[in-house]
Amino acid sequence: MKPAVFIERDGLLNRLLVERRQPRSPLSLEEFQINQAVVEPLQAIQAAGFMLIATTNQPGLSRGTLRRHELDHMHALLQRTFNLDGILLCPHDENDACPCRKPKPGLLLEAAFKWHLDLEHCFVVSEMWQDAQAAHVAGCTSLLIRSPWNGSGHHDFVLEELADLPAKLRQLRALQQPEFAVCEAV
Repeated sequence: MKPAVFIERDGLLNRLLVERRQPRSPLSLEEFQINQAVVEPLQAIQAAGFMLIATTNQPGLSRGTLRRHELDHMHALLQRTFNLDGILLCPHDENDACPCRKPKPGLLLEAAFKWHLDLEHCFVVSEMWQDAQAAHVAGCTSLLIRSPWNGSGHHDFVLEELADLPAKLRQLRALQQPEFAVCEAV
């Protein structure tokens, strides 16, 4: 069973927009900018054998401020750039009480079902506290990249920058599966 890394779309894969000191997702392809600095770390993660699955809350769909074809174009660009194994999204507003809207774990549970993942061996990477909370509830390990959006809730690890991620994942994976390390050495 391949381990997976769930990575938050906005702020990591693409640039996060900030309005009135609050983060917001791009609402058009013109606002959407790929974060080229994460290409190399994500390639290292994939080369280490991890599936890479993007997750994102996109309430603009239900609010009517984001058109589906714009979102589809953004996700096609992400797919081409990062060779993702999947992109999972919640289209609901926070008032909809949807079980897949982060900080709830629905997207992680959906991925576990779809790809037959053991969530205890999966990692959630983000700048946002909501992702760390979803990871905690689902039984994943959370790795937050330091940002103003980390919050003060539960998180397992905080990294200074995304470039630190591949080494940290290798370290954590070795700790999770020590019996495999022994078998490989024989």
